[in-house]
Amino acid sequence: MITPAYIRTMAAYNSEMNRRLYGPAARLSDEARKAERGAFWGSIHKTLAHILWGDHAWMSRFAGWEKPPGSLKESASWLADFAELNRARIDADARIEDWAASVDQRWIDAPLIWFSGALGREVSAPRSLLVAHFFNHQTHHRGQAHALITAAGERTDDTDLFLIVPDVIA
Repeated sequence: MITPAYIRTMAAYNSEMNRRLYGPAARLSDEARKAERGAFWGSIHKTLAHILWGDHAWMSRFAGWEKPPGSLKESASWLADFAELNRARIDADARIEDWAASVDQRWIDAPLIWFSGALGREVSAPRSLLVAHFFNHQTHHRGQAHALITAAGERTDDTDLFLIVPDVIA
């Protein structure tokens, strides 16, 4: 069951994992970050841009954020400058944690209805499922970015949830 405590825990994990990826990514050259590496979104930079784009898309539905520009297919091209991408990531993580602090069980238990650009139609789904998808999407693509960063020669800190946010887990 998705609870407010779960959402707060995952928001904290999201923020910390992004810090643990963006630090090593920043130590790489821009050329290394943008090198095509055979991943789904191609490069480290494009993968990180896609994650941020997806976060903005879901938060536009969850919390009224402005929708990110372009379509899902264009998501990896958002914010071509790494410093700008990093600043936007830090801002988004703080905003996600603020949102997580405000969520209650009543909000979680209600359905969400939105127009899906990917499907080209209106969709209705339980918010609990969509929140699980939101955090799973981040984790999935961060795993790809982690592998790409490691393959490029940089190391990250631990990635295990229970080691990262023990004080948040209730």
